[in-house]
Amino acid sequence: MEAGGRQSVTRNTPDLLLSQWLVSFFASCILYFLLWLPAAEPSWSSALAKCLPILCLALFVHSTAPSGSYSQFIWVGLFCSALGDFVLTWPNLFLLGLAAFALAYVSYLKALGWHPLRLTLLEPVIAVFTLYLGILQPHLPSSLSVPVLVYAVTLGLMLWRALARGRPAALGGLFFGISDALQAWNTFIRPLPSGRLLIMVTYYAAQALMALSTVEGRAA
Repeated sequence: MEAGGRQSVTRNTPDLLLSQWLVSFFASCILYFLLWLPAAEPSWSSALAKCLPILCLALFVHSTAPSGSYSQFIWVGLFCSALGDFVLTWPNLFLLGLAAFALAYVSYLKALGWHPLRLTLLEPVIAVFTLYLGILQPHLPSSLSVPVLVYAVTLGLMLWRALARGRPAALGGLFFGISDALQAWNTFIRPLPSGRLLIMVTYYAAQALMALSTVEGRAA
């Protein structure tokens, strides 16, 4: 009886940690949207509020995910994303933020790997990204043309590998693509109604799905 009780507690502990960290993530998201003032000047407090949900996800992965390279690279990707969120609070650090998120996508790409290859999934990704970059390119400053192209290629590869892996990583990759497409349109082409809200909701959803992919299929 006592042994059975200990086994039950052991089985339930990961689920309890999962619930605790997800509550922390959602609470920090709510805090961000409550404190978020689009007209406010950039500050350390607003930067912290923005990256806090991602830090909660990073701690969630560190605390609950099985050991292995997949979880480690997802953790690194979340850390790089939090860094990107922090520095992008200041518009003059745009290139540094872009580099941080490119490194995050490289980390996710390393986690997702190359098997199964599923080249048929790459073709629509190339088609959509080529079309969108063709629309975006005339609106970019010349100094950003190459960095944005490199970033888009990295994102496209990550999306392909996420689709090949399947849910929830596939959904996470799709939300990343939607969030970045909205961000690019809102920044370089034309401001969107409720643009920042749509960008951040899809972005946080993408990061949460990538974090949850680390515990996908975990034994009960």
